[in-house]
Amino acid sequence: MFATRPTLSGPRHAVSAGHYLASTAAVAVLEAGGNAIDAGCAAGIALGVLLPDLVNVAGVAPIMIRMADGTVETIAGLGHWPRALPPDVFMREHGGEIPSGVRRTVVPAAPDAWITALERHGTMGFGDVARFAIRFAAEGFAVYPLLAETVAAHAAEYAQYPSNAAIFLPGGAPPVVGSRFVQADLSRTLTYMVEQERAAAATGGRLAGLAAAHAAFYRGDIAREIVRFIQAEGGFLAMEDLAGFRSRLEPAVARRWRGHTLLTCGPWCQGPALAQALMLMERAGFDAMGHNSADYLHLLTECVKAAMADREYHFGDPLFTEVPLEVLLSEAHLDARLRQVDPARAHPSMYPPLLGAGTPAQGPQRADLPKVEADTSYVAVVDRWGNAFSATPSDGSWNSPVVPGLGIIPSNRGSQSRPDPAHPSGVAPGKRPRLTPNPAMVATEDGGVMPFGTPGGDVQIQAMLQVMLNVFHFGMELQEAIEAPRIASYAFPSSFAPFDYFPARVAVESRIPQAVRDDLAARGHEVKDWPGITWLAGSVEAVLSDPKDGLVRAGADPRRPAYAIAG
Repeated sequence: MFATRPTLSGPRHAVSAGHYLASTAAVAVLEAGGNAIDAGCAAGIALGVLLPDLVNVAGVAPIMIRMADGTVETIAGLGHWPRALPPDVFMREHGGEIPSGVRRTVVPAAPDAWITALERHGTMGFGDVARFAIRFAAEGFAVYPLLAETVAAHAAEYAQYPSNAAIFLPGGAPPVVGSRFVQADLSRTLTYMVEQERAAAATGGRLAGLAAAHAAFYRGDIAREIVRFIQAEGGFLAMEDLAGFRSRLEPAVARRWRGHTLLTCGPWCQGPALAQALMLMERAGFDAMGHNSADYLHLLTECVKAAMADREYHFGDPLFTEVPLEVLLSEAHLDARLRQVDPARAHPSMYPPLLGAGTPAQGPQRADLPKVEADTSYVAVVDRWGNAFSATPSDGSWNSPVVPGLGIIPSNRGSQSRPDPAHPSGVAPGKRPRLTPNPAMVATEDGGVMPFGTPGGDVQIQAMLQVMLNVFHFGMELQEAIEAPRIASYAFPSSFAPFDYFPARVAVESRIPQAVRDDLAARGHEVKDWPGITWLAGSVEAVLSDPKDGLVRAGADPRRPAYAIAG
């Protein structure tokens, strides 16, 4: 299959990230002797500067780490609702919706997640890895097409907050491609954290410095300014929420597949739905199906729909919601789901619940494609020692205000909770929203590892599944596996307010032959054509170590400004 870029390979290390300058930051850290965790944090923090419309330095940052000895850990990087949140506030005061603005704010988790990763598995300090983000914020970078497109599409939303407009609408208009984009306040905020770190590290060492950088954000001047602003705007975040916050260390969900092991994050995000869709595909049997044939895409779509139905019925913060994960991934449940799948016909609506909980959604019938938010980015790193890092930082910038003087938006990820507290992912004080970003890895049967992930909201696990099967089933090189045309189903409630649902709808990149699209339509899928290549289909980045050849390979998705570097 033709690819527009080569798969890159190096004898030591490789990185793939959602912006080329983030990739250069990670490689600089690796070349300076840092490990995958140091490099991944450098790229991840930089993405919050370089993709300011899609990722926020004070947003979410779920992380998966696999050390060379096989130890796997996930750092949730996801904040909880303020403790003072009235659980019925959205039903009572906002008509059953989660409004834009500060009331969708949860505890900003990304700074803690990066620092936690460095504390536990890194070798460098916060300033060592944040210096790239500070530089890109202070000196600026060139506006690229997706940034210009996103800001222009949301110009009215940016304009309603003066602090956002000052950054994103310079001179009262969206930035143009090729112009310089500067974030001076954000540079000063990160510099303050580094200064606090430096003072503490001078006498206490690296860990004391990291603790001081953490305290600067969560208990010091930054925290006080965040809380003052949020409460003045009618929000509920308090100093107590910030001061006591640490990201939870969560177990990975591991499932064997054809000698490999797929590693996903837990049901606090949508990660396990990737494992369920893969296992459904395997039990259904697709070995005889051609790549992107109608039979293959029909089965993939139905397996995704079934897994996402179970996500809707069951996934939520495990501290508040009992998630029957072992049952959902059991052979008995998978077989029960497959008995509902018709190889000749698309299921006309959302698959019904099988475990006695949940009600199928009643969705709108609209002619347009679902509204998709262009948020989130991704970074993957494998270092010379075999350590692997996978992270999916996120949080957009047009539906909540920037804190004046700080240049950050405290995480607005509350938009992924349901307003009704009775829902498995419903709001509750201290509860985390159910997150779409879900970094993953494959530990290969030959001793290698492939960290991979993507932006794309509900498209994430669908794009990841297709790329994974392209590599490990169809035998494609990494870059061609990423660039191959993709599809996405929308036949389940969106993870984003207003939680739209489009029964039987599937979007298809138009590089897939018309005859295949017609066949899918004849089976009852409501086929909507995407352009031949579109950011709506996700932007998968991946790094794959190859023990047989002693190389580390990397690919990056041209659907967004992502680039890979190997060395």
